[in-house]
Amino acid sequence: MKITVPATSANVGPGFDSVGVAVSKYLTIEVLEPADHWEVLHDLGDVPSDGTNLLITTALQVKSDLKPHRIKMVSDIPLARGLGSSSSVIVAGIELANQLAGLNLSDDEKLTLATKIEGHPDNVAPAIFGNLVVSSYVDGKVNSTVATFPEASFVAFIPNYELKTSDSRNVLPVQFSYKEAVAASSIANVAIAALLTGDLEKAGKAIEADLFHERFRQKLVKEFAQIKEKAHQVGAYATYLSGAGPTVMVLAPKNQESNVLKAIQSLHLNGEVVALHVDTKGVFVEKD
Repeated sequence: MKITVPATSANVGPGFDSVGVAVSKYLTIEVLEPADHWEVLHDLGDVPSDGTNLLITTALQVKSDLKPHRIKMVSDIPLARGLGSSSSVIVAGIELANQLAGLNLSDDEKLTLATKIEGHPDNVAPAIFGNLVVSSYVDGKVNSTVATFPEASFVAFIPNYELKTSDSRNVLPVQFSYKEAVAASSIANVAIAALLTGDLEKAGKAIEADLFHERFRQKLVKEFAQIKEKAHQVGAYATYLSGAGPTVMVLAPKNQESNVLKAIQSLHLNGEVVALHVDTKGVFVEKD
């Protein structure tokens, strides 16, 4: 049995802790034979290879008496880069328990479990559903809406350094004034409405006008300003921090993808520049 989970790009500007889109990098879990203890085979560096791996601890939170197996884990989702690497593992762990124990969980049930473990739904929701997902998590209750993302190209600059979510959270203010909160939420509302109606020009302006987090976090990613400037020169809709960063995501017309790629590559920054597309499947299972 093989479980595949997409990477995710969360926030998308003002959709803070609420909006995410599934993109085309993947975590794959292959369930091998039963064993006396959990063993996770991977080449992901310091990630645990035993029952303390996040995949296994998540699965056991869902069903505590699962029979141990050997598991092969392969991922091209970089760690601590703002592309939902931990969320993909959490979603895979829930699906692992779902399959091994025959729980027949619905996608909404998976989302509730994943949100409680992760703390917010913006990454786990698109990893489960695919596409664009707008979610809320209030008083322990999760609500979500899945929508098709308008046709566009996602060009990501993935730096060769990590940025921990905790560090990225530490630069955020404790509170906003009422006036600021109204302004920030109105910008977010326009961004979502424009995405849902396919107006990427308007969506791009609202994405770049975020007041919730980007104005505080962009200074943590030194490459952001020059990527944004270069992207605009070649007709991009918007440049935003993916999740908590440090990945910088450029949203551009599909016919400008190669130009955006070349423009960002011409900056010779320390990292990878890659074109991604929206994943429409979310988590899926292939059985032998």
